[in-house]
Amino acid sequence: MGILKNMDMQQRVQRKLGGKKATLPVYIMEGLDNMAFVANAVSLVTYFFSYMNFSLTESATTLTNFSGTAFLLALVGGFISDTYMSRFKTCVLFACMELLGYGLLTTQAYFHQLRPIPCKDLAPNQISQCKSTTVGQAAILYSGLYLVALGTGGIKAALPALGADQFDAKNPKEATQLSSFFNWFLFSLTIGSIIGVTLINWIGANHGWGWSFGICTIAIFCAILFICMGKSLYRNNIPKGSPLTRIIQVFVAAFRNRKVQIPENTEELHEIHEKERDDNYEILKRTEQFRFLDHAAITIKPTPSGPWNLCTVTQVEETKILIRMLPIIFSTMFMNTCLAQLQTFTIQQSTTMNNKIKGFKVPGSTLPVIPLLIIFILIPIYDRIFVPFARRITGIPTGIRHLQRIGIGLVLSVISMAVAGFVETRRKSLAIEHNMVDSTEPLPISIFWLGYQYGIFGAADMFTLIGILEFFYAESSAGMKSLSTAISWCSAAFGYFTSTVVVVVVNKVSGGWLASNNLNRDKLNYFYYLLAVISILNFVFYLFCASCYIYKTVEDKQGDSKDNVELAKV
Repeated sequence: MGILKNMDMQQRVQRKLGGKKATLPVYIMEGLDNMAFVANAVSLVTYFFSYMNFSLTESATTLTNFSGTAFLLALVGGFISDTYMSRFKTCVLFACMELLGYGLLTTQAYFHQLRPIPCKDLAPNQISQCKSTTVGQAAILYSGLYLVALGTGGIKAALPALGADQFDAKNPKEATQLSSFFNWFLFSLTIGSIIGVTLINWIGANHGWGWSFGICTIAIFCAILFICMGKSLYRNNIPKGSPLTRIIQVFVAAFRNRKVQIPENTEELHEIHEKERDDNYEILKRTEQFRFLDHAAITIKPTPSGPWNLCTVTQVEETKILIRMLPIIFSTMFMNTCLAQLQTFTIQQSTTMNNKIKGFKVPGSTLPVIPLLIIFILIPIYDRIFVPFARRITGIPTGIRHLQRIGIGLVLSVISMAVAGFVETRRKSLAIEHNMVDSTEPLPISIFWLGYQYGIFGAADMFTLIGILEFFYAESSAGMKSLSTAISWCSAAFGYFTSTVVVVVVNKVSGGWLASNNLNRDKLNYFYYLLAVISILNFVFYLFCASCYIYKTVEDKQGDSKDNVELAKV
């Protein structure tokens, strides 16, 4: 009787935790972390080239590798969060690593003894003093960079899941708040990005990189303070052991039992009984896909029942869910490749265009703020107007399903690439028309023409980025929420890594569409149109994957089954 009373008390305490009040520190940490990360992601090429004496190619490659690795290392944070410690502790741990990384970068930027003499500051008769970075200087730089990459990667995996954990998707009221959380999470990310692209970059350009890195260091320190201030408000997850081990166990057990016939009555497959379950245990209903894996849940009497010989149906379904989700993430990778190309070539295009507006010069490097402003404007409209309207029609808290939201983003990315091709065709035609193909003077076309492609892609990012995050969180099993969130970030990682490969392959196959150093002679418009065509094919592949996807089904304590769409209805 005392045990039941104690459990009831724990449940009442847990219900009082979480909610909207617990997500404020999450929003603040995300904004501060992304402010620091984006500020460096758009400007480190200048630091590498002008202050560390890297070549232009080496500078661009180093930045691409840093950005891609940061997203890829989210897998490390996701694994640790699901296996060893709560998401809150994971956020604090990886934020401390990031703080140390920015501390190293700040120290190196501030003390000139830790950097080579910048070649740009040398007079022609002193050019012999221009030397490359020493081993020690490179060690400090790369240690700082990849501590930042590891830290921000771990935060990207654990922080969204920590915020989403504060809402119970089975509670109709909290389910709507969960949907809204992801939208406002992107909103906080966007605000941080806008400050990073504008204010932090301006400080770095006008007051030195020591100030820029120093502010990033202070921002991460404040992020740690804020996330710790909310500790007493959080609903904390209980690590359920390595999800990778559970997945491997399913494949091993299925292979060992491959010759055993699956029983006609699938109720005979192994599952944890009602009395053996705790309140945190999630029962997943069996699906017909990937029937081979069902062999892992067949009970064979003479065989000793261990985790490598016998798995539960829930464990098998957990593995099936991951297999079903992988094609979705693969079909969104190319969109991030397009984004990487857009960020690179749009800045180059801006250097050939008229950047004056009413007497003011608009630097091309500020163009990335356009999609951020579009997202900043669209999120409140989407969350406060579109979602409630769609919810009344569909009965789903998110208004539309996650896969539909992702699909809208992919369509918009196709439109963005097509618009980019049209704008570039227009720019080149003016260069020919005014006989300015080889001229270094700005063409008679405003830089704000580039805002169309950037703005549309910003809208695409709003739909796809949060659609993927929310989809992977909602569809993953209770024991691998952080790892699934980390997998969703891998789309961005591979987008960065493949962007360079795409340019090399297209140049080789096309005979040099982008081989010249003169955009007026290159065929960048053809390249954009090619990306649009490939994006259409990618969207067709996505439609096939989405149509084949089966949403997970969770059994409640009474044994009734509800899939995610049913649970979402108010």
